[in-house]
Amino acid sequence: MTSVGSIKAVLLDVDGTLYRQAPVRILMCLEMVWFGLRMRSPARLTSLIREIICFRRSRELLRRVGEPNGSLDELQYIEPAKILGEEAEQLRSTVTEWMLQRPLRHITRARRSGVLEFLQFLETNKIKVGILSDYPSRDKLKALRIDRFFSVTLCSTDSQINAFKPHPSGFLRACEVWKLQPSEVLYVGDRPEIDAIGATAAGMPCVIIGMRRSTANYHAINSFVDLRHGLENLR
Repeated sequence: MTSVGSIKAVLLDVDGTLYRQAPVRILMCLEMVWFGLRMRSPARLTSLIREIICFRRSRELLRRVGEPNGSLDELQYIEPAKILGEEAEQLRSTVTEWMLQRPLRHITRARRSGVLEFLQFLETNKIKVGILSDYPSRDKLKALRIDRFFSVTLCSTDSQINAFKPHPSGFLRACEVWKLQPSEVLYVGDRPEIDAIGATAAGMPCVIIGMRRSTANYHAINSFVDLRHGLENLR
């Protein structure tokens, strides 16, 4: 990780990076089941699950498109809504409730160990900190109680980006806002096939949390505690 010695900013993913997704997903599955029981409507529960699965699958396909013709924020709902045979706004309402709002109550307890201390270290050393996520993240950062640390909060569906990772557009947008070179920004994520490939395409060094083996595209690290210690030794 020798290239990190000249790092002037750290750009982070959110889901799976700043918090552990597994416990949140388990709790949300239980919440969906309880919803179905309370509504006494297995059909509504089945419809809800189908909407979420279709939305997720369609988004993964949109990754391959790069920069689409038209608004990515609209396309991510229009495409799966066609498959489901419903209005895009109906799907947007479901996704907003079940993927963006309801999970917030569970996110705080799933925050990764060492995140707060890592952000405090960056603040103390005057290293800029930002977010690049494929989902809106401001409410999640508030739920994690770390929102005050970030000078840049970007989402792939922002009009200035309009491309899901691993397209380099979002990574380069952060550099533009900060007026920094990609080599001066460290990206931290949890998915090598998305985060590392995108960062590499943009010319950024990349750390993948929770991986055991480094590759040419990223440095693997177990935790934010280890990442902080690594940066401390390089400064």
